[in-house]
Amino acid sequence: MKSSKEKFIPALHNNWLTPLYDPLLKWGMREKVFKSYLTENSHLEPGQKVLDLGCGTGTLSIQLKKYSPQIELIGLDADPAVLQIAKNKAAVVNVDIQWVEGLAHHLEFPDNTFDRVISCLMVHHLTLTNKLKAFEEVFRVLKPGGEFHLLDFGKPTNLGMRLISIPIVHMEEAGDNIRGLLPGLMLKAGLFNIIETRHFKTIFGELICYQSIKQNENNR
Repeated sequence: MKSSKEKFIPALHNNWLTPLYDPLLKWGMREKVFKSYLTENSHLEPGQKVLDLGCGTGTLSIQLKKYSPQIELIGLDADPAVLQIAKNKAAVVNVDIQWVEGLAHHLEFPDNTFDRVISCLMVHHLTLTNKLKAFEEVFRVLKPGGEFHLLDFGKPTNLGMRLISIPIVHMEEAGDNIRGLLPGLMLKAGLFNIIETRHFKTIFGELICYQSIKQNENNR
């Protein structure tokens, strides 16, 4: 459980905007396209233990569970309001997901717990220090050979995306993403074989899907 002294940034920066989060992603960013890609390319297999890190209102968590019903899935978020939305959505479609309130940079799970950690549009909310801490926590809770799949704002690859990204640089902590710092932070945290598997252009900027692994000790 997060400390009462810890702060987090709500989905749209202000709590009163939380009800607009799902419609914005659905209609403004075509979330079905990038979340379907993330779901289908996270190499899910029956029996795996999977963490949706920063699960928000649960859209991706539900999609993951429906795609691979035999995984054990935990959805974690720091915001109790969005977690309640997630719980309600999961109940409507009758999927079994464990919902946990907690912080990405202070995970209360044992070492080597998860086969997959998946995160979508959460990391840009974190300060630079907490981004690194979150990646270190991902490394810690992943099993050797486990994979981290991250989709978030990244360094734009053309002029149009650079112009669109200008406002995002000044919002929350997304400037670190736009400057292309995420792969270096993942590497510093101990994750290896970091590759960009897909780019998605949106009305708010370019999203990049990163894949990385926690190497087995005997492969180092």
